[in-house]
Amino acid sequence: MGYLARRLLHSIVLLLGVSIFSFAILQLAPGDFFSPLTVNPQISAHTVATLRSQYGLDKPVLIRYEHWLHSVFRGDLGLSFAYGTPVAPLLAVRARNTLLLTGTSLLLAWLLAIPFGIWTAARRGKSIDRAGGFVTSSLLTVPDLVLFLALLLLAVRTGWFPTGGMTSASFDDLSIAGKLKDLASHLFLPTLGLVLATLPPLVRHIRSAMIEVLDAPFVRAARAHGIPERRVLLHYALPVAANPLITLFGYSIAGMLSASLLVEVVLSWPGVGPLLVDAILAKDVYVVVGAVMLSSVFLVAGNFIADALLFATDPRIRTEQIN
Repeated sequence: MGYLARRLLHSIVLLLGVSIFSFAILQLAPGDFFSPLTVNPQISAHTVATLRSQYGLDKPVLIRYEHWLHSVFRGDLGLSFAYGTPVAPLLAVRARNTLLLTGTSLLLAWLLAIPFGIWTAARRGKSIDRAGGFVTSSLLTVPDLVLFLALLLLAVRTGWFPTGGMTSASFDDLSIAGKLKDLASHLFLPTLGLVLATLPPLVRHIRSAMIEVLDAPFVRAARAHGIPERRVLLHYALPVAANPLITLFGYSIAGMLSASLLVEVVLSWPGVGPLLVDAILAKDVYVVVGAVMLSSVFLVAGNFIADALLFATDPRIRTEQIN
């Protein structure tokens, strides 16, 4: 278990570094949450100074960071200037919505990418492989922002999908089946955007990993023994190609998270993305740091899960730990 312990220690050090870097960057930005009040003639300078003192903005950066670390161990992640409440409850609701969106999108993207990548690898050089390559190349050339705006335009012009929010106004009056249908209709468009943004690189990596394995001698030997092609692909080639795909899983979480912040803003999904943008514009420092740390935790957790899966599936890693 030394391997996983080291990976966990690396993750903790990385999160500490992210917190220091993000906190320092925000403190270097000019102005603060209360700066706009100074241009209001009805608010005295003494009132602004009192507010800054109340929220600790008059203290040195290191002191503020120390106080924020204490708030992390208390579980409240500091106090939001805009909402006047601890940051943790604000992020908890938004994190649930972001996890629902990214989890659904990640699952669908992998469920589509694995069979499609295997299928195109098995038909390398044929018309279906060239057609798949053309589609994935075309999607890769489209910026995520353009893709999400196109989906928003589609929803506005056709009226087929809701253009924002997570549920309808009448959600509480619906039956259980009606609530699930309403939630699915709101979830469909941002999920489609994330899947389309994530699917092409996944398919290409899976195809490349499978092609490398399909050229191996043991695969040719299995085919020479008359083993059906389906069994060769799923029972012989895919397990050998699993290691790079497990590593790719960790990277796909990072790509999914970065794209989800954008799609949430464009398609008005009530996740961490819109909260982060509003906090940045308002200079609500602790909300920004909390949102950045939450995204970092998701990313680090995904990579740690990938490392754990590699440890479980690759005997070479376990052998290195023993030696």
